[in-house]
Amino acid sequence: MIVWLNGTHGAGKTTTSALVQQLLPNSRVFDAEKVGETLMDIKPGLPSTNNFQHWPPWRPLVVETARRVLDYTGGTLVMPMTVLVEQYWREISAGPAEHAIDVRHFVLHADQVTLRRRIEGDTVMGPSSFRLEYLEPYAEAARTWLHGEAEVIDTTHLTPAQTAQQIAESVKNG
Repeated sequence: MIVWLNGTHGAGKTTTSALVQQLLPNSRVFDAEKVGETLMDIKPGLPSTNNFQHWPPWRPLVVETARRVLDYTGGTLVMPMTVLVEQYWREISAGPAEHAIDVRHFVLHADQVTLRRRIEGDTVMGPSSFRLEYLEPYAEAARTWLHGEAEVIDTTHLTPAQTAQQIAESVKNG
């Protein structure tokens, strides 16, 4: 199974994914961003883009990597990764289905004020204009398709541990 944690920057995906992994037996965290980082390391570089998700190889490589890891280890992959383009989500979510891998899709949501405050107050990564640029695209995706494709958990007033507990209970209860 794949437990995909979606949502924009500041929603708590990375922190929550580590906590979910501790709550689900035989699970591992796989950050699909690492696939993007690998593509960014290709020399000479791939065509210029402001987001590696726009590179066509990224999406099938994420699916194939997840599939291969699950074939090797079994269990569950917890994958924290923002995907705000509906076509990209369709490509990614169709891949595991072709291999009989269940995907539980969660969106960690918070209101815009909370997200902005979290991003601007981030003591690990620091404030980031890149991360702030995704607030409106997230809001648009949430309004038009994203919230209809996932189990939405409002993290505005939840700790990461509370969020992780909700996700783990949902996964365990089917």
